[in-house]
Amino acid sequence: MNTNSIDPSLYLSNYQKEKRKTGTDILGKDDFMKILMTQLQNQDPSKPLEDKDFIAQMATFSTLEQITNMSKSIDNLVQMQQQNQLISYNEFIGKEVKWHRVTETDGAEPVVEEGTGVVSSIKFKDNNVTFVLEDGNELLPGNISEVKKVKSETATAGN
Repeated sequence: MNTNSIDPSLYLSNYQKEKRKTGTDILGKDDFMKILMTQLQNQDPSKPLEDKDFIAQMATFSTLEQITNMSKSIDNLVQMQQQNQLISYNEFIGKEVKWHRVTETDGAEPVVEEGTGVVSSIKFKDNNVTFVLEDGNELLPGNISEVKKVKSETATAGN
């Protein structure tokens, strides 16, 4: 061992206590039910929980459960919408598109590029759709200004 080196086991990070890890900040329906059960078990026998308070807590519990179910349903709906969006964008494959793209430059006026190309594939990543053209250009849906149907080679060869 070199005399100028420090033994790694003596580093301060090895002596720091681990941070306490707790659950999330969000109370779920199970947490609410535990609180309600604890409250019922530890209530003062001379002053039991009044009916109206108990009914109000049960209504709150029911509302929380319905909101949780609704949240799950909305998540499923969003996922289905994203899948439908990808399927609908598949119609662009094989079609000629006219596109434009604005590129910002430092201090100068923005540069507007324009062109045409045939969509060869679609990428769907992080809830964003990207059109990939045969020439390698990648475009967002907002960059496409016109869509034309490409004539198939078999139809033109028979004429």
